[in-house]
Amino acid sequence: MRDSPPNPPSWQRDPSDGRIRLAGEWTLAHAVAMGETLREVPQDAAAIDAAGVDRLDSAGVMQLIRFARRRSLDEAALHFGRDHTALVKAIEDVADDRPRARRDFGVAAALERLGRAVQANLREVVALVGFTGENLSKLARMVREPRRFRVTATVAHMEQVGLDAVPLVALLSYLVGAVIAFLGSTILRDFGAEIFVVELVSIAFLREFAVLLTAIVLAGRTASAFTAQIGAMKAREEIDAIRTLGLDPVDLLVIPRLLALLVMLPLLTFVAMVAGLAGGVTVGAFDLDIPPQMYLARMQDTMEVRHFLVGLSKAPVFALVIGLIGCLEGLQVKGTAQSVGERTTSSVVQAISLVIVIDALAALWFMHMDW
Repeated sequence: MRDSPPNPPSWQRDPSDGRIRLAGEWTLAHAVAMGETLREVPQDAAAIDAAGVDRLDSAGVMQLIRFARRRSLDEAALHFGRDHTALVKAIEDVADDRPRARRDFGVAAALERLGRAVQANLREVVALVGFTGENLSKLARMVREPRRFRVTATVAHMEQVGLDAVPLVALLSYLVGAVIAFLGSTILRDFGAEIFVVELVSIAFLREFAVLLTAIVLAGRTASAFTAQIGAMKAREEIDAIRTLGLDPVDLLVIPRLLALLVMLPLLTFVAMVAGLAGGVTVGAFDLDIPPQMYLARMQDTMEVRHFLVGLSKAPVFALVIGLIGCLEGLQVKGTAQSVGERTTSSVVQAISLVIVIDALAALWFMHMDW
């Protein structure tokens, strides 16, 4: 039995109303012919009637919809047969050349975006406060039930957080201490008071720079690592498996990381203090003609222990903030690689921003308390 001969797409103008009536097969097999046929349609055509076509598929519907939009014809000007209505509606729902919604740059739209951003930030604050309370309560429970304490995990995180970061923290603190001493000497040299570089570097590092530099380094290095590790586990549904086994993800994943930070960040702060002071001693010896013995003697005579305690007292607070934000963002991962990247970026930004804000508020408070 021989196949029926192909019926290529065609058109003709209705002399009674000027409507363009289509005929033939408007299918993928005649894709080239469809394009050529539509290019022959006069520019003054105001309506297209496709009710008389023999066969119609998705390729033909897309061609006709695009043609109507190029000619700026409204929906009523393009008419399909009753048998093709369901197909046309399905194609219109997934048409890939719909005009994109333009972003409104008006005042109302700007206020709406601002409100949504404030609401999202408020939700983050509420989640962080709730997560802090949950961890404090479970730390108290761990005191009552020491068997919940994960010694191996805590020690492993202490190595990752603390020992592996010592070279970076020491190098950065040494260089920043040298830069502060050099810049201070540039100003103080005009007044013949280069010896006061000792107080400048010592107070700056003991009170502010050592703990702040250490916290910023750990916020970028450790908070992102916590988020990526826990987020990857969340994406692979390992945290759901932990809950299925009857274990608490906070006890297993969060608290060991928090304890490791609480122990190691004060120690790293002390390392940063020593490295920053060493940078000042180096600049004093090679650029200011202040021998190391004189520099250290001056520092011993002028420095007070309270400066060291003020700087060190902020380290546990920064450790708690960095650990909580890094772990919380990891637990909020939605399960995709994109979500892991977004939450990792968010954890670093939040941790660094909050550390700087807390440090500024603490500096103002200590100043008003005359500490």
